[in-house]
Amino acid sequence: MESFAEVAAKAHRKLRKCELLGPVVQEIGPCTLVPTSDVFPALVRAVLAQLLSTAAARTIFKRLMVALEQKLTPAKLLSLDDAVLHGCGISGFKSQSLREIAKLFKNTRGLGKQLLEADEQFVRDTLLPIKGIGPWTVDIVMMFAMGKPDVLPVGDLGIRAAARDLCQLPELPTARQLTELAQRWEPYRTVACWYLWRMRDPK
Repeated sequence: MESFAEVAAKAHRKLRKCELLGPVVQEIGPCTLVPTSDVFPALVRAVLAQLLSTAAARTIFKRLMVALEQKLTPAKLLSLDDAVLHGCGISGFKSQSLREIAKLFKNTRGLGKQLLEADEQFVRDTLLPIKGIGPWTVDIVMMFAMGKPDVLPVGDLGIRAAARDLCQLPELPTARQLTELAQRWEPYRTVACWYLWRMRDPK
C-alpha cells in the first residue's frame, strides 16, 4: 500500500501541470500534509472545530486535554461529566456527539484501524449515523487523519472561496460546480484541496 507521501508526490507532478491550479502548486511547492493516522482524536477535534474559528477550536481542545490529563481515550472522555465539558467551552450538543463517538470506539475493538484501511463508503456509513457528524466532519477526518487521497469537502467554505478566486467567479461555486471543477484533479483531490487552503492561508 502506498504511503501518503508517495501519493502526494504523484499528485504534485500531476497538479503542477493543471492550467488552473498549476501556478499555485509551483509557488507553494510539494504538499507537506502528514495525516495523523489517529482517527479518534481527529474526530474529537473535528467536532470541536464545527462552526468555530481555528483559534477558538484550538483553545477548547487545549482545555479538554487538561481536563483529560493529556490522555485522550474513549474511556477517559466518557468519564468527564457535562459540567466539566461545559467548563471547557463545549456545548451540550457537541458533548452528546463526543460521547457517542467515544462509546462507538470503546465498544468496537480496532475501529480506528478498520477505518484507516476501509474505503470511503465504509467510513461514511460508519460515522455519519453519529449525532453531530456530518459530511464535512467526515471529509476532514478522512483527509487529515486517514490520508484518503481523493476527498472533496464540498461544504468547506475555505475550499469554495479558494475555487471562486482561482476561477475568478462572481460568487462561491455550488457543490455541483465545485465537483465539476475538481474532476480534473482526480484521483488527488485531497492534495488539490490542501493547495486551495494554502492559497488562502499560506502559513
